[in-house]
Amino acid sequence: MNGGGDASSFEQCYRCYPVTFIEKAHLEKGDKIIMPPSALDRLASLHIEYPMLFQLSNVSVEKTSHCGVLEFTADEGFVYLPYWMMLNMSLQEGDILQVKNISLVKGTYIKLQPHTQDFLDISNPKAILETTLRSYSCLTTGDTIMVPYNNKQYFINVIEAKPSSAVSIIETDCEVDFALPLDYKEPEKPQMLTPSNKRTREVGEEEPTSKVPKFTPFTGSGKRLDGKAQPQTESEDTKQEKPTETGKDDEKLSVTTPRQRSGKLVFGSNSKPAAKETVKVDPKNIEQESTTKSDEAKFQVFTGKKYSLKG
Repeated sequence: MNGGGDASSFEQCYRCYPVTFIEKAHLEKGDKIIMPPSALDRLASLHIEYPMLFQLSNVSVEKTSHCGVLEFTADEGFVYLPYWMMLNMSLQEGDILQVKNISLVKGTYIKLQPHTQDFLDISNPKAILETTLRSYSCLTTGDTIMVPYNNKQYFINVIEAKPSSAVSIIETDCEVDFALPLDYKEPEKPQMLTPSNKRTREVGEEEPTSKVPKFTPFTGSGKRLDGKAQPQTESEDTKQEKPTETGKDDEKLSVTTPRQRSGKLVFGSNSKPAAKETVKVDPKNIEQESTTKSDEAKFQVFTGKKYSLKG
């Protein structure tokens, strides 16, 4: 299928099909197409640069790419190209494709972006990419190339090319850079403990220790040797819990009441105060005095009868 063009350039329109239609699936690894013999006759009559490079255009969707040629063995009116190139240009089998010869500058820099992160997990992705690009003639910004490796296909976007948006990569020293994969996710930062969380955790750790009951020694009951009931004695904690006013009341009683002889039980006082002195006794003091007397009436050791070993 012929298209318009002047005598100094090649421009033709063909119906396109994938290379698998002619059992040349190995061409999927590059960007080479197969053209009819009439195209070679036309190109040979023109003063064109080698290696031959072509611009491919899908006029219906205004998409453009670039490629090289491998053979001129296709049927007349047809052109065969890798399927990934048809996907780039939104071409269906049998669509019309415009082919035009073009000259491209040698590339010095390209930036690529893998679709998936697992491509960068390969032991040496740049070496794999360098081997794959040997099957390519040129690269165009916006294209998606396919890199086969280990029975798997990796798709990579061409997001930048220098010094032009379309460059030749045949026999050139080109710098290759990688952008972050399309499926890359930022790693989550570990959550740091705030001071409030630390205080909460410390308080939580202290709670179990506060619930342990305090050990108090010698809190059991005792028995006397003579079989009598053991009078109950106040524990140290009970004594400490008594109000401090008791001490003041004791001091008042020691001043207002006469001193008794030690070692005797006193149930009532025979001494009379002086006539001129009036003693005021507070009810609380009377209660405290009775408590003091009951304490003196408690059991005292070594008060029994004495016996001699001589008889």
